[in-house]
Amino acid sequence: MNRLAALAVLGLLLAGCREVRVKTYSTGMTSVSGGNQIAVVRNGHDLGELGIRAPVRFNHEFGVLLVMGPHTDTGWRQVIESIRANDQRVRIVAYERAPADGGEPVAPYRTYTLWIIPNSVYRIGSVLDVVTPGGEPIASTVLR
Repeated sequence: MNRLAALAVLGLLLAGCREVRVKTYSTGMTSVSGGNQIAVVRNGHDLGELGIRAPVRFNHEFGVLLVMGPHTDTGWRQVIESIRANDQRVRIVAYERAPADGGEPVAPYRTYTLWIIPNSVYRIGSVLDVVTPGGEPIASTVLR
């Protein structure tokens, strides 16, 4: 009987400690104009307006998109150093790395990183901040 009670208690504890799976779905380039931004994407239309196609299941997930740039030479890429989160704030430390070879001239583009996140962690009023490793702000938004 004690074993059964211990298993029941363990089951309750594990049910309260669910792990949130955040996937970095993709990184790449988009030709949409603008500057640095962090966007919360809740439907396919908004994702398409940013020039990105991804299989986000919007009835179960949402996307968070970090877009940086613009650049006029090839080879730029985003580096995500860390992501820290609590109930009120998500802080992303990121920067862009220039191409080692100097790149080739191209039409203006912006780099992006797309994270796919379960709807269960969406908290209205939470702040998403993106900063450089030195703490300088890059972009910010509030979940609405």
